[in-house]
Amino acid sequence: MRPHLQSFTDETIKHLQALIRLNTVNPPGNEILAAEYIAKVLRDEGIEPIVLESAPARGNVIARLKGSGELPSLLLYGHTDVVGVESEKWTHPPFEGIIADNFIWGRGALDMKGFVAQQLTVFLNLKRHAKLKRDVIFVATADEEIGGKEGYGMAWLVKNHSELLRAEFGISEVGGFNISLGGKRIYLIQVAEKGVCWVKVRAKGRAGHASMPHSDNSIIHLMKAINRLTTQGMPHHLCEAVSGFIDSASAAAGGVTGIALRSLKSPLASRIIFNTVLKDHDLRSNLYAMLHNTATPTRLNAGYQTNVIPSEAEVTIDGRTLPGFNTESFLRELKSVLGELLDYEVIMESPPIQTRHDTELFETMSNTLKRHDPQAHVVPYMMSGATDAKYLAPLGIPTYGFTPIQMPPDLKFVELFHAHNERAPVAGLGWGTGVLYEVVAKYCS
Repeated sequence: MRPHLQSFTDETIKHLQALIRLNTVNPPGNEILAAEYIAKVLRDEGIEPIVLESAPARGNVIARLKGSGELPSLLLYGHTDVVGVESEKWTHPPFEGIIADNFIWGRGALDMKGFVAQQLTVFLNLKRHAKLKRDVIFVATADEEIGGKEGYGMAWLVKNHSELLRAEFGISEVGGFNISLGGKRIYLIQVAEKGVCWVKVRAKGRAGHASMPHSDNSIIHLMKAINRLTTQGMPHHLCEAVSGFIDSASAAAGGVTGIALRSLKSPLASRIIFNTVLKDHDLRSNLYAMLHNTATPTRLNAGYQTNVIPSEAEVTIDGRTLPGFNTESFLRELKSVLGELLDYEVIMESPPIQTRHDTELFETMSNTLKRHDPQAHVVPYMMSGATDAKYLAPLGIPTYGFTPIQMPPDLKFVELFHAHNERAPVAGLGWGTGVLYEVVAKYCS
């Protein structure tokens, strides 16, 4: 028996409102509030969860529905921490979960309490209605937003409780949402994500009195290097996941858009396309990030007094690496642009990951989306950011980003992540819960 769509919507929104109202801004996190809420919901349904605190108030919750054991397990996972807010810049308060204009508003509505609420609702309905051949594991973790290798969430669980996570595949953020290309409705399923390489880059020079300027100024050296980065950019590369996206998306879009997308495979043609056809397109930044290692200056630090030329100036670079690159090869590429005479200090790194899209699970996701939306065209894609999937990959657990949601055509979905007025369409979120339930029930039964 499959629950009615309205039932999925009502239950998802109920849990999402409750989670939004729990302040789990990281730092400090305090995700134990969400872990205990989820644990109570599960216990009320007759499911006994495990709540694990990696540190005081850093809560993680794990639950398992036992199948017959005929097939390997499936892992559903997400995080309950959220980024901070500037409350005065929101239309509706960010921690109240208000429903207005057919949206639910609040920090985490999309990233990613909304999707945790979807997974929780699916998990509960599997308990009520499905006969499983696979175990289904549900995990809600702490510390994704700023967690590193020594974090308090998935990284900590992998290090200390990997036996609770073992599965054939994982399903998590971000995918299953629709975009418009050439007037066609394209649904993206994430099969890859870029790696992380955060770097502090320092320029050195000669200190002196600011009333007597000279050319050996560390700030000027650094400015020239950053200018080369912004004008020259990083080299073009085409990885398997992006090639699959371009092939599928260009075929679906057709027309001028399809031709433009296919042209992105060529380094020379892509430069022209980015500066002409795609110059003002909503997806330009995402498409560019798919085809390049990126290095974005995010912080500057120099000087201590106005009348002193500093001997050192520093920029922090948020580097994102394509599949096929590691820290060493990324640094070589970065140095070829910024220059060899600067000092480079890696402050955080994680590898890119890629999952095959010629699998039964991917096909199940694709077919289910098409059943629920006859206008759907489904394509694999690579996320330019990073998720907790990077910690599971070394365990041999590949992840698909698949948290389905149907978005209004004029809403810029990805731009709402970490933004003021983060919100999710009520109907679209409930629709996605129904899609996710059908995928998991079919694959695991």
